[in-house]
Amino acid sequence: MIQVSGLKKAFDGFVALNGVDMHVEKGAIYGLVGPNGAGKSTLIRHLTGVYRPDQGEVQIDGENVYENKAVKAKIAYIPDELFYFMQADTMEMKRFYEGIYPSFDGKLFYRMQEFFPNIDVKRNIRRLSKGMQKQVAFWLAICCKPDILILDEPTAVLTPQETDKLFAILRNMRNAGKAIVIITHKMHEVESLSDRVAVLRKGQYVGDVMTRDTNAEELTNMMVGHPVKLNIERTEPVNPRPRIEVKDLIVRNEEGTTKLDHVSFTANSGEILGIAGIAGSGQKELLEAIAGLQPVDSGSISYIEDDGTHVELIGKDPLTIQNMGVSLSFVPEDRLGMGLVGNMDLSDNMMLRTFRKGHSFFTDRKSPRRIAENVVKELEVATPSLSTPIRRLSGGNVQKVLVGREITSAPKVLLTAYAVRGLDIHSSYTIYNLINNQKKQNVAVVYVGEDLDVLVELCDRILVLCGGKVSGIVPGRGADKREIGMMMTRVGGNEHE
Repeated sequence: MIQVSGLKKAFDGFVALNGVDMHVEKGAIYGLVGPNGAGKSTLIRHLTGVYRPDQGEVQIDGENVYENKAVKAKIAYIPDELFYFMQADTMEMKRFYEGIYPSFDGKLFYRMQEFFPNIDVKRNIRRLSKGMQKQVAFWLAICCKPDILILDEPTAVLTPQETDKLFAILRNMRNAGKAIVIITHKMHEVESLSDRVAVLRKGQYVGDVMTRDTNAEELTNMMVGHPVKLNIERTEPVNPRPRIEVKDLIVRNEEGTTKLDHVSFTANSGEILGIAGIAGSGQKELLEAIAGLQPVDSGSISYIEDDGTHVELIGKDPLTIQNMGVSLSFVPEDRLGMGLVGNMDLSDNMMLRTFRKGHSFFTDRKSPRRIAENVVKELEVATPSLSTPIRRLSGGNVQKVLVGREITSAPKVLLTAYAVRGLDIHSSYTIYNLINNQKKQNVAVVYVGEDLDVLVELCDRILVLCGGKVSGIVPGRGADKREIGMMMTRVGGNEHE
């Protein structure tokens, strides 16, 4: 079905793929894993015919993919970051797909509508939550009835129940003779779904194995080239004290839609408070409200000093909050939109943090460079040099730079939104350890995550949001992820705090 032979690709002298060979058969689910910057995205762009190989071939059923419309029509691709015409609605995208995919099944589209009951097909896709956008992508791709389906981080914004539905659909497609390639950093998904799994490292094809003959630790060792341990340390909080207190918080967007509805909770120093919820449940607005980046309609957000003094944060901008002595370190969901400047290099992006603290761009260049050097070393950022523009790094490496910069700012409150999204498993565990170290230093950590297995293993308490409301707060230890998944959809919600 898919045959990759001797594939090489370089960009400005940087070798992204170096002699990759890969074979994917019909009726198989093929997992593709590798560290950030290993070349996975570049390989996918060759499989979908976006890139022309410098050397080698990429063929489907014996025909080259590049500049071959007939072959491309057999492929459906769902990227991690969707690039749809965001001003279009689902029905408009259906008509667009019908025009480029001769196999598009309009009757199947309407039959499958029952699987996506919450999606308004006449609402602009950009106005849907990220989770719903992903569901629209699945819906359209399946109706194309492709011979080959390629998915990049397909479950990033799905509940366990939605993931189960997706996996059932994928298994049915495999049984129907389709070839499926999945790029994911979630090893438990690789183990449960794929038939074979291939590993890329530094642009080279390390090899592939039958999934049943390996495990997450062995695959990770192949990815990084040396033995690693996959465990998250979770110590008991030591003398936790209230640090952030949120009471009856109401936030509405510009359209007047309520994004947070009377949200109340306390985040304690020396503790990790996890935030769970399907995409668009108010996680982004909550963290931005605490950080002074989101207007608030009503309610209270208090920073609690060590002596018990309450300082109201609502109505103050981020700089004012910092000048009050409140140290908030914020890792946003939109890393390039809010966190980093794509045209600036690593050192200059570190300087954004020091500049916010009052240092001059012209007098404090050494410190940002040292921070950049440490982040690159500790988080193993794959970059040609410190002078490389951020936009030229892979998404995972961009995330490493952002998270590393924020953690090194020594905050008292660390707000993180999807800190490990797009990171390989080894890098993810490095971040978990850094977050745990912040907890040990008596930092109050608020961790918004999408992997319930990680939330249960990492966090001391987990607050569940559903439709902007608190569905419940449960202890991390002993939590049932399926119960949390039900709370995320308002079923079985309860509170144990």
